[in-house]
Formats: sequence, structure tokens, C-alpha cells
Amino acid sequence: MAHVSLDEITPEKISVAAGIPSGEAEALHAGLRRVLRELHGSRGGGPDAWRSISRELLNPDLPFAFHQMMYYGCYRDRPSGAPPPPAWFPDEDSAGLTNIGQVLERRGKELLGSKYQDPISNFSDLQKFSVSNPEAYWKMVFEEMCISFSVPPSCILREDSSFPGGQWLPGAYMNSAGNCLSLSDKRGPDSVVVVWRDEGSDSLPVNQMTLKELKEQVCLVANALDMLGLAKGSSVAIDMPMTVTAVIIYLAIVLAGYVVVSIADSFAPTEISTRLKISNAKAIFTQDYIIRGDKELPLYSRVIDAHAPTAIVIPSRGSAFSRKLRDVDISWHDFLEKAEYSKAYEYTAVEQPVEAFSNILFSSGTTGEPKAIPWTHATPVKAAADAWSHMDIQKGDVVAWPTNLGWMMGPWLVYAALLNGASMALYNGSPLGSGFAKFVQDAKVTMLGVVPSIVRAWKNTNCTAGLNWSTIRCFSSTGEASTVDEYLWLMGRAHYKPVIEYCGGTEIGGGFVSGSLLQPQAVAAFSTPAMGCTLFILDSNGSILPDNTVGIGELALGPSMFGASTVLLNANHYDIYFKGMPIWNGKILRRHGDEFERTAGGYYRAHGRADDTMNLGGIKVSSIEIERVCNGVDDAILETAAVGVPPLGGGPEQLVVAVVFKDQRVSGKDIDQLKKAFNTSLQKKLNPLFRVASVVTVPLLPRTASNKVMRRVLRQQISQLSQQAKI
Repeated sequence: MAHVSLDEITPEKISVAAGIPSGEAEALHAGLRRVLRELHGSRGGGPDAWRSISRELLNPDLPFAFHQMMYYGCYRDRPSGAPPPPAWFPDEDSAGLTNIGQVLERRGKELLGSKYQDPISNFSDLQKFSVSNPEAYWKMVFEEMCISFSVPPSCILREDSSFPGGQWLPGAYMNSAGNCLSLSDKRGPDSVVVVWRDEGSDSLPVNQMTLKELKEQVCLVANALDMLGLAKGSSVAIDMPMTVTAVIIYLAIVLAGYVVVSIADSFAPTEISTRLKISNAKAIFTQDYIIRGDKELPLYSRVIDAHAPTAIVIPSRGSAFSRKLRDVDISWHDFLEKAEYSKAYEYTAVEQPVEAFSNILFSSGTTGEPKAIPWTHATPVKAAADAWSHMDIQKGDVVAWPTNLGWMMGPWLVYAALLNGASMALYNGSPLGSGFAKFVQDAKVTMLGVVPSIVRAWKNTNCTAGLNWSTIRCFSSTGEASTVDEYLWLMGRAHYKPVIEYCGGTEIGGGFVSGSLLQPQAVAAFSTPAMGCTLFILDSNGSILPDNTVGIGELALGPSMFGASTVLLNANHYDIYFKGMPIWNGKILRRHGDEFERTAGGYYRAHGRADDTMNLGGIKVSSIEIERVCNGVDDAILETAAVGVPPLGGGPEQLVVAVVFKDQRVSGKDIDQLKKAFNTSLQKKLNPLFRVASVVTVPLLPRTASNKVMRRVLRQQISQLSQQAKI
């Protein structure tokens, strides 16, 4: 049915549109009328009506069509150009219990002066304070999060011509993994810090590990690592699913003064090899297989095909391997036996300069080779500080986010949970089905991180039906552009808890724009720059749009962001992020590359990549990487161009490949076969998660005078075609 205002809704319309029996429809309609009467006769709805309806009338067991009827009925008459309609609202009591709220209640007047009133009214003032007074803000955050330095910094931020944004924490020494494992007001030895479950064990209780148990296992692996004879500071790769064993290995590498090399477990051998070479990894941890239901997906064999250095191989089932290891490789059992028995469960963290590398991650650029982005020991604090301030992760929380250590959200999850005194919840299996959904219930998850493609799978299969997600205090979403209906559905599974949209990058160590539990949250929109960050929208001429004006353009960032990268291993950092950018208040802005919209009311929306990098299922990949594979699929191809195009209804980018043939006479059947060939080749050579949504043929690719392909123009042309042909 077409969306109608609340006063036009009848029991019959509820029954027909939502498939609800007439008796129940009558009761729901009576509840709706009661809510409207309590709002002093409000007929058309609006935010107050939605606040009451979402809290008093809706529940996860009602058909989603009824949820939609209520939401769109509340906002049907919202004028064009108005701010995005809020789907969740903070209240004074809950706001005062958040991390930020508690700080402001204690120190609001100290930090903000006489203008301080309450946490909700002054949240934006604190965000601005975090930018203008980094010394005071970050000192406060370190204290609240119990971050310790073996050698404290001489100051928080110092002007330095070598760093466009200044130098953070000069002179400081610390170990980020050591901070995760140390006792504090947030965590004692018996605090549960990891909960997990293996797929197929859905009827069994969740497994738990205390801080004491985690620390002992990390120390055991750190001691065994030292027995490999690697020089301190050497790079050690991890290519595994994100299991509790993988987390132990990750922390042990950092604790012992080595550097993690993050490799996603979905990568093909060529991609593994590229990352091992760029990082100069001296060893790699992996599994023989990845177990998904009844399937065994080979992993160790891909590591072998990548010509990896010494591999420490963890058996996926029991202790036996299904194939013989290479002579240079070591079984997990034999590796652990290398640890010196007398001190196997003790280890002193290797304290390092704060700018020392702790992790090397990879993000695709526009050159075809993945950018190697080092995280320092400060970067994990940025990740955890975002979780502290924006997702409100606190002592005793349980945090789940289906991800992998190969992507930044894997390390982010480790630090966001452990540095804030929370537990991380790990599910060793597919997150797309009822097994994971039940794990969320059984683990009593309080903050659930998602990407839109996962939510779409849950919604399409209704795999959350009958489950109790009432422990969830908020969701968070990153990686792709989300859609209103899918995230409205998600909120409804937990009685309309908010979705904190979160966008950033590997090179930032977290987010630059986010939501907050102290602001009204609109679906598929960001409500605030992240703490410590300043956002700028550039128009088509590269000029900065005035503050608080509505507009759309390429996003730029203020250069002084705590934890952000200052170097790349295989590219010129300045050229990538700063060269050619506008100057603001005497400082050069930092390039990001996404196209962003600033709406009325100060919200932000993401519109995908503004350059030649696209986002496929939360994975950034350059057009050139895609094109290199596609060009070799068929001799009939002259050239290709790959672009990410948002679907008509909004949501994640879809991969469209434009093809120029040597001979223009190609049939539709040939196009269908070519699409299948593209998918097969991309999934084999790049990533099994990549999928071509459509192939279009063009006589020529649009180019600049210097012969560069104008993919942005091509993207616009394909979007126009999609409106006509519904690609």
C-alpha cells in the first residue's frame, strides 16, 4: 500500500497491508489512537508520535510491514529539505549513564565553562572542544579508559613540520596489547573478556575466557614466538578466521614487540603473496582449513601457493592434519612446546615508542597495489576511544562484530572491547544465519556491529524470529552505505535501539564521522563528526563549503586526528593524503575521497567513493585491480572500466563493468557468458566475495585530454541508464 498518515490508518488497512488478523489489527489500531490522544490530539504524527509508537506499540513479533506503516505514517508529511527523520531519541536518564554523559555530569563546567547545561544539550560543544582543546580532551580520555604509558608523553600534541597535523604523544612509550591485559578499574583477573561459540554447537552454552586465562595464553604464545629467533620488530602475519586462538596470537605478537601483518582469510594466493612481500613478513599463522558447516575450505594450501615463509599451522579439527606440512612449517602443538616451561605463562610486555608499528593492514588505492598502512601503538587507543565515546562501550558490555583480523574492524573489535573493560563475542562460523543470531541472544550481546549485507541476509531469511535480543543497547554499522528499510527492520529486532552509523578508514584507525547515544539518530545517516575530527565538504572546484551549509561534494578531513597514519610502507603518504589539498586556518586538509552530503539539521550521508576506488561488501578495492582481471578474461575485450554504482533504492555499491570490445557486434548471450566469466575470475584471483552485478557495453570509455579514464563520468552515465533500464 502507499504510505498514509497516521490519522488515515484503519484496522482494515492494518490487516490488509501487514497481514495481521482482524482482531489483532483492531487492538493495534486502538493502541495507535491511544498514543495519538496522549499527544494531545496529534493527527499527522511526527517525531513525538514515532517516539511513543516505537516504544509502546511495536515489538519484534509484529510483521515488519506494520512497522513500516507506523514509521512512514509518522513522517509522511515531512517537508522536502527537512533534516532526516529521527528513528531514535536519547532521554536524560539514559544519556546521563553513558560514558560521555558521566564525564559531562562530573566535569562539564570544568571542560565547557558556564554554558554547560546537561549531556544532551552540550554534546556538540564537547565534540568541538575535542578538536579545539586536544590536550585536555585526550588527557581526560586516557584517564577514563585507564591507558598507561611506561614513559608518559611530554605533551599530547606538538607542532612539527614533518607531520601536517602535528606529532601526537612525543616521547611516550607503551604497549597497546599490554594495556589490554593489565588490571585496572575496568577489569579484574576474573573478568570475562572473551565469549565464543563454534558453528554447529548452537545448543551448547557459550564458551568463556577470563582475563587471567587470556593473559596466560597470550604469554605462552609470546614466549614461543621468541624461540623462533626473529628480531624484535619483525613482521608476523595472521591469515585465519577470527577465532579466540587468532585473537590470542594477535595480542601475543604485539605484546612481544613484533608487528602483526593482517591478511583476510578470503584472499587468493596472489593477494596473500603480495601482502607478505610488501610487509616482509618472516612467519605466518594459519589454519589447515576453514570450517563452515559441512564444508572444509582450504586455507593452508593457499598459504603454500603464496610461497609464504615459515607457517605455524593450527589444525581445524582436533590435532590431526589432513595433509603433510612443509619442512619449514611448524604444527601448533610443536610451536607451543617451544615456550620455556618455567615461565611459559608469564611475559613482560615489550614497551616501545608510541610511534612504533604494531600492525600492518592493507587498503586498496587507485594504483592497483594495496596500500600498506602501519598502525602504531597509538592507533588502537583511537579505535577504543571511538568505541568509548560513540558506541558507549563500558565495563561488563559484550561486543560482537562479524569481521576478520585482515580488515581494520578485526583489530578494532579487540581493542574496543578489551581497553574498555568489555568482552568480545566471537562466532566461528557464518554470521548470515540463525546460528549467529542465536549466539547474539545466548552471549547477551549489548553492542552488535554489522554491515548492511549481513542485515539484508537476516531480513530476507527472518532468521532472528523468536529470538530475544533485548540485551542490545545499540547497534553500529560500517563498511557500506545502508538503507532505511533494512536498518529500520534491524532496530525493530531490539525494540528500537539505535544504529550508530560509523565511517572511517584503515588509515584513520577508526571513524571520522559517527552517531551518538546523546543525539537523535536518523536511519542511514551520521549525526556528528567523530570526537577529535573536523569534516569539510569540497565543492566541484575544490573550495570548502561554509560551515553548517547544506551541500554535497568530496569529503576532506582536518589534519590533526589522533591515531591517524603518518606513513605508508609502499607509497608516499604526503602525496596520497595531502598533496593538492586546500589550506584551512594555515593547515593543509587531509584527503579522504568519499563523496558526502551535509543535510539540514547537521546530519551527514555517504554517497560512495569520489575517486576510482569502490566499496564492495565493505571491502575497498581499486577499479584498476578489477579491470586488470577482467581484461584478461576474453581476447575479444579491448578494455574495461569497473565502477561501483549504488542501486536505485540506495544501499551498498554494486559492481558494474563497462566493456569495450574489439568487435562491437556482440550478442546478449555473449554478455551473460562474459558476466559469469568475470565473476569466476574475480572470485578466484581477487576475492570470493566479489560479484559483478551487471556488464554494459560501450563503444568508447570517457577520457580526459591526458587519456585518463573518467570513471566518475562513467558512473553517472551508468546510473542514468539504470534508471531507464533498471540494471
